[in-house]
Amino acid sequence: MPTGRFAPSPTGPLHVGNLRTAVLAWLFARSAGAPFLLRIDDLDRAASREEHVRAHVDDLRALGIDWDGEVVRQSARFDRYEAALARLDADGLLYPCYCTRREVQAAVTAPHAPSPEGAYPGTCRDLTAADRAAREAGGRRPAWRVRAGGERVEVVDRRHGRLAGLIDDFVVRRADGAPAYQVAVVVDDHDQGVGEVVRGDDLLDSTPRQVWLGRRLGLEAPAYAHVPLVLGPDRQRLAKRHGAVTLADLRERGIEPPAVLGAMAASLGLVPEAAPVESVGDLVAGFDPDRLPVEAWRFDPALLE
Repeated sequence: MPTGRFAPSPTGPLHVGNLRTAVLAWLFARSAGAPFLLRIDDLDRAASREEHVRAHVDDLRALGIDWDGEVVRQSARFDRYEAALARLDADGLLYPCYCTRREVQAAVTAPHAPSPEGAYPGTCRDLTAADRAAREAGGRRPAWRVRAGGERVEVVDRRHGRLAGLIDDFVVRRADGAPAYQVAVVVDDHDQGVGEVVRGDDLLDSTPRQVWLGRRLGLEAPAYAHVPLVLGPDRQRLAKRHGAVTLADLRERGIEPPAVLGAMAASLGLVPEAAPVESVGDLVAGFDPDRLPVEAWRFDPALLE
């Protein structure tokens, strides 16, 4: 019974796309009789807000989602991330990088760029001590990257099958000194005993990096299932600009959580039509993860009014 989890970042409210992923992660776990955890990924302490944490919990409960044990927060686990970074450093895998995002983007989009699209080209990998000193004298603060060597990593995803990625030298410590998301999520999932990660398709490309990192830290990788995203009426990824996309927004328009949950269930083929569903627990009996649709769902709140 692989333990499942949902791990939102409290930098803003949850929208229908986030909540649909939470519903799926819960159903994957509970339909298998497995534990389900809630983790608050407040790694970005400057942008995280306590009011968002409270709203996230309220929204999940409004859909009938429950969890086991205490809610873990990344902000209380920096010692674990620092230990992981220290191990990578002791293995000679870390180096400082002074490139801005714009400089990295310019390098990887240049004609005849040596790296796959979006991959770091290694600009700072072999800087001398004098090179580094010159950059720091100019006011640049480095992020820290891992020496991945372009290793090829294969991942088997429950929904997408076998995938492979070439691992670039990705950031593991940000320029502000904070551990990067890739480190935190790998350490957290291992420490919490998460056996299957259910999350949105937008994170699929990150998975080979996380598997690679886990191996370097001596951690066993969980199983993965990446599920379709939710799009707005314009077929772009659902966002605040689409209007009423949160439970609070929808309540203001007279649309209660059971109606939203019913629409989600219909989009997943779990009910024949978008009639209200009182709780996600009502969907467990008919849930089969192998029969879920693979295409994104276009959400239009006007259809629920």
